Amino acid sequence: MEQTFKPILPAYLTNRPDESHKGYYGHALLIAGSLGKMGAAVLAAKACLRSGVGLLTVHVPRCGVDIMQTAVPEAMISIDADLSKFTQAPSNLDRYDAIAIGPGLGTEPTTAWAMEKLLRCRNKQPLVIDADALNLLAQHDEWLPLIKGSLLTPHAAEFERLFGSAEGEERIALQRSMAQDLGCDILYKGHHSRVAIRTGEVFVNTTGNSGMATGGSGDVLTGIALGLCAQRKGFEKHGLATGGMPELLTAVYIHGKSADIAIKKQSKASLIASDIIENIKYAID
Repeated sequence: MEQTFKPILPAYLTNRPDESHKGYYGHALLIAGSLGKMGAAVLAAKACLRSGVGLLTVHVPRCGVDIMQTAVPEAMISIDADLSKFTQAPSNLDRYDAIAIGPGLGTEPTTAWAMEKLLRCRNKQPLVIDADALNLLAQHDEWLPLIKGSLLTPHAAEFERLFGSAEGEERIALQRSMAQDLGCDILYKGHHSRVAIRTGEVFVNTTGNSGMATGGSGDVLTGIALGLCAQRKGFEKHGLATGGMPELLTAVYIHGKSADIAIKKQSKASLIASDIIENIKYAID
């Protein structure tokens, strides 16, 4: 049985203690970008920060350092040894409350090696897997036992590469069973996106519009989901109740609502991913 949802926003978004500091809202790690695809990293980073995260570190190849420090001065930078692509997981992963990987990443063999190392070394933090990281995962099904507790955000083609082809009710059943089997929350992006959470429930999102069918929109969602996961962990560390629904449900809702607010001021055809980021501040209320 599918359910529609309007999430109750968590306390870290709506009830921030007056005496809090950035440590209350988590430290997120975003692994993204490659030569020619640094825009994806910029969009995800900006969305993560707009979602309310306390600290953000972005791991990028050396070609992306100046781009990130200019476009997103609020983010800290972790620099890969390679000039153009992701080839090594950052050290000391335990310092991060949540991790996301994928936007603009590429699928080179050295990137695959680095992603596998990341999966094996993370300390059970929430992990958002998107874009090229999903494509690498589809090429290496032996990694599937390593992704328990992750949030997967595939569009239709990525879903098919990961789990096989299915339509209608069969696809929903497949999405549900994979979420339960893998212990992950799985999004199927599309008109009225569906989220299957690891307990077996499936939810249908009712926010969003066709203007979101534009490059970079998915990178924005990844950033929002990452920021929410890190904030939940930060609140929990400080002994505060978080409330709300699973982060992927809330992220999809905020993502779509931000786009809905944007088209009140412009056409759907003119909507770009940066417009969604700009309206996150109005969607969190």
